[in-house]
Amino acid sequence: MTYEEFLDEVTTLIAELYDLDDAAAIKLVVDAQAADYFVTHDDKEELRTFAQAKLDAAAIYQAKQNKNQTQRKQQQRQVQKKKAP
Repeated sequence: MTYEEFLDEVTTLIAELYDLDDAAAIKLVVDAQAADYFVTHDDKEELRTFAQAKLDAAAIYQAKQNKNQTQRKQQQRQVQKKKAP
């Protein structure tokens, strides 16, 4: 598949697997693309498979979840510091 078709497949999988609306799924893929996540996929056609799309969809979604969790923990620590005497 082409690079664009691969990105579309990753986006579709994120939306379907994680029950996100299209705009949220597109944002995740665009952000990953901006962070050069897909550079090797553009260069190597063998990485543009349905199986790889599923792996990448899971990795991108999990990375976002981890980032969100880290941000929540940091915010909780800041709140706790402000409450401490």
